[in-house]
Amino acid sequence: MIKHHPGLVRDFLIQEVLLQPRQPSPQLLPWALAALGLSATTNATLVPVAGDASNRRYFRLQGPASVVIVVEAPPTTEKNHEFLKVRELLAGARVRVPALLAADLDRGYMLLEDLGDSLLLPLLTPALADDYYGQALAVLRQLALVDITHTNLPVYDNALLAEEFSRFPEWFLERLLGLVISNEERKLLDEVAGLLIGSALAQPQVLVHRDFHSRNLMCVDEQTLAVIDFQDAVLGPVTYDAVSLLRDCYIGWPRARVEAWALAHRDALQVSGVIPAVDDVTFLCWFDLMGLQRHLKVLGTFARLYLRDGKAGYLADLPLTISHITGVLEARAQDGVALDGFRRWFDRRVLPVVAQQAWSKAP
Repeated sequence: MIKHHPGLVRDFLIQEVLLQPRQPSPQLLPWALAALGLSATTNATLVPVAGDASNRRYFRLQGPASVVIVVEAPPTTEKNHEFLKVRELLAGARVRVPALLAADLDRGYMLLEDLGDSLLLPLLTPALADDYYGQALAVLRQLALVDITHTNLPVYDNALLAEEFSRFPEWFLERLLGLVISNEERKLLDEVAGLLIGSALAQPQVLVHRDFHSRNLMCVDEQTLAVIDFQDAVLGPVTYDAVSLLRDCYIGWPRARVEAWALAHRDALQVSGVIPAVDDVTFLCWFDLMGLQRHLKVLGTFARLYLRDGKAGYLADLPLTISHITGVLEARAQDGVALDGFRRWFDRRVLPVVAQQAWSKAP
């Protein structure tokens, strides 16, 4: 059965607009007009549009010129150089990304092509999912075919994977749920982290978007998906983006359907020469453990966005994320002592506290 909360898409977009400052920097509009070759007296306004989890702010320039997106991304906190570098890399691989019209990196201003408001998420109905996921996985294969030899992108190494996993105990278990983690429990968490990181590092490495999901894919037209929010790209495990997409934190599908999509993607990667021959059992194990790593990280990240940044909207996405975790633990518990013990501990220690939270009862 599909798990999807269409209302949450609307609520997410509304909330993200409201969370952004009501007014952009006074210099932003004059800069955008000048970049477009328009007079500073041109009758134009900047209208906020949906943002993301970062400090970047997006505005739609409305005036006599073609509609464009104006970005204000503080250079002290945002990866603006990385955004431009990866945008150029993806465009060179014929991945549809927003065109860059102008940039002032010193101030963190950018002028981008307006791709519209059509996110992939609300279009993912049971009848259309095969087609849209087929398009999205084809984009992933374009990313995987990028020659990573001289990209100088960061590597999804042991240190980065470990830091991401650490968000789960610190921000979700301790800070959000209020659990006190014993030394024995930390030992179990360390064993699970080692298992998941080892599986990730054992996979073929490709260009990884890191947030390749239905809220970061724009439907430009019926045949074209555009990719956004790619500044965190790294070199990492081949299953990472696929599990981000197919076990999205904002929509869920039956396990059998997800596995069929994943294996079809594996087949296409093999035909393209991206990966060597990998049997079903091995690839699905990589896929499941990569998803477990990502979703445990997401629990910590969403908790941090709420507690540190005041973005409560992400709490509504925790129940589905937890459902992805329990599904993998049930399917993989017999694969190793660490996972079996973690499943039993998660069921006994974590889920009862989760059930007491107001956000766990989201429709």
